[in-house]
Amino acid sequence: MAVTPRQDRERELVAATRALFDERGMQHAPVEEIARAVGIARGLIYRQFASKEELYVLTATEYLAELDGELARAVEGSPDDPVACATRCLEAYAGFCRRYPAFLDCSMSLMRRPASELHAMVSESVWLRLGQGMARCLEHVAATLRRGKESGVFALDDVDMTANLLWTQMLGTMHLARLRVGVRQAAPGIPELFRVEDDEIVRLCVRSALATISA
Repeated sequence: MAVTPRQDRERELVAATRALFDERGMQHAPVEEIARAVGIARGLIYRQFASKEELYVLTATEYLAELDGELARAVEGSPDDPVACATRCLEAYAGFCRRYPAFLDCSMSLMRRPASELHAMVSESVWLRLGQGMARCLEHVAATLRRGKESGVFALDDVDMTANLLWTQMLGTMHLARLRVGVRQAAPGIPELFRVEDDEIVRLCVRSALATISA
């Protein structure tokens, strides 16, 4: 099927948005800068998208498409070893979050509001594409958990709920790896920052997830 001029412009704008997200972070990529990067007037973006949220959601789907491929490769080997498969899957997810901090921003921004509120801000087609992107990524996790449950390695009641729980927990934990500092009480009333190594956070994150699901 031939690509229409509208679809071509959408891809161009989403690519420019992601490039700015990766370079500066989501907070420093206003619509004006995106329009300037593509060489169009700001108002033309709103002819293409219902809202800036719609553009940002589509940018999130670009990240999800790349993550889908990485998770698929992670779970290809050792299908008969659910623990090894789950470990690789979780490590791939954590590595993606660490490599693309803007993906964390996008994901957490989408989760800030109720789903019904976000749904009202975007078109049905964009809403569907977001759901498809998330479902494909989550299915890699869920399929691994399902095999582990069937073999008795993982103790789970609801595989899909657990996959969503692990997905959300890792997003939050990887923010700590991004900050690279923790807070503790050095003395009563005296807070103190301490350095957090992101490699260690990834290891602890994966270990915690495995402990959650292990029988």
